[in-house]
Amino acid sequence: MKDKALEELFLANRPTFDDKDRFMEQLTHKLDAVEYLRQYEEANLRRYRYAMAVAFALGIVVGSVMLVFILSVPNDTPLIVFNTTSSILLAIEQHSRMIASTALMLLLGGGIVSIINNVLDIAQMKMSTSHNFFTAPSH
Repeated sequence: MKDKALEELFLANRPTFDDKDRFMEQLTHKLDAVEYLRQYEEANLRRYRYAMAVAFALGIVVGSVMLVFILSVPNDTPLIVFNTTSSILLAIEQHSRMIASTALMLLLGGGIVSIINNVLDIAQMKMSTSHNFFTAPSH
């Protein structure tokens, strides 16, 4: 019933094209608005890609520096010193090199997975954006 009512509404609407200049002006304005949105979306995707590339490079540099620091400290010197007699803190102090290495590798691994996920999201956004702008809706 609703489909029939909508169909009747569309059939009753008969646009006239008496003022061709006004129609062309409105059409041009709408096409300009669509082009502006497309360019804005492309600029956002480009900025997002650059941010991901910078984050990836920065993560590699910071991870490398931390790894060099961890490996440059002598094996018998702990990375963290608590100056206490607590057994838990002494265990952390004795195994601080392994704990720091593991934490660094987990952080770098998580960062790389996150960046790859973001790059895939960018690719998907780009595909859906180009699909939405360049395909006509099907009825």
